[in-house]
Amino acid sequence: MRKQIVAGNWKMNNDLAQTEALIAALKKQTKTTDAEVMVAPTATNLWQAYNSLKGANIEVIAQNMHFAESGAYTGEISAAMLKSIGIETVILGHSERREYFNETDELLAQKVDAALAKGMRVIFCFGEELADRKAGNEETVVGLQIKNALFHLGAAAFQNIVLAYEPVWAIGTGETASPEQAQDMHAFIRATLADKYGNDIADEVSILYGGSVKPANAEEIFSKPDVDGGLIGGAALNAEDFFAIVNAF
Repeated sequence: MRKQIVAGNWKMNNDLAQTEALIAALKKQTKTTDAEVMVAPTATNLWQAYNSLKGANIEVIAQNMHFAESGAYTGEISAAMLKSIGIETVILGHSERREYFNETDELLAQKVDAALAKGMRVIFCFGEELADRKAGNEETVVGLQIKNALFHLGAAAFQNIVLAYEPVWAIGTGETASPEQAQDMHAFIRATLADKYGNDIADEVSILYGGSVKPANAEEIFSKPDVDGGLIGGAALNAEDFFAIVNAF
């Protein structure tokens, strides 16, 4: 049975003191579901967060990584470096990385390979922009992003891959895809996987929704049969809101 997951992406927010304060607030919250809970602090605070959350049943994950194991890549962080401080999961392909840092499907395929080679779990993000949605091209765009970055992999690799659909037009805009729109896209994503790898693999892959999930809409979104959780942005910076989403299952 596929896993229910709620992952909080803190993005470029929270210095060390703010990270410690948010972690303390998270540890006071009560989880009433079986969902896996993850948080992704900024890279400078991963080690502190990892140590502070030991035993709290909250996994600390990374927001990004480089495809090379080492070398002349100033400012970058490798999978081996993340593993050395206990980080086992990394977010790759986030729309902001694609937009602001020009990350292509081909580059992301390299990053995915590097993470999997080190035994890491990947939360792989993809999604269409507003122009794609208005033109009715959302399935074409999403299908190509998945195929270009992931379909070179063998079926066994998907044991360590979580997919995260993030309609770009619903991130940080206050807009949210309706639960029906989210379900339709998630069903398409699962069917795309099934076409390539078969129903058994497709049915085991968790697909998260990543478009302005909030306590007010989480329960309805998570009730859809192909929505297995959320990749949470702004609401993850408030411990009560984040756990209200966790407990929405």
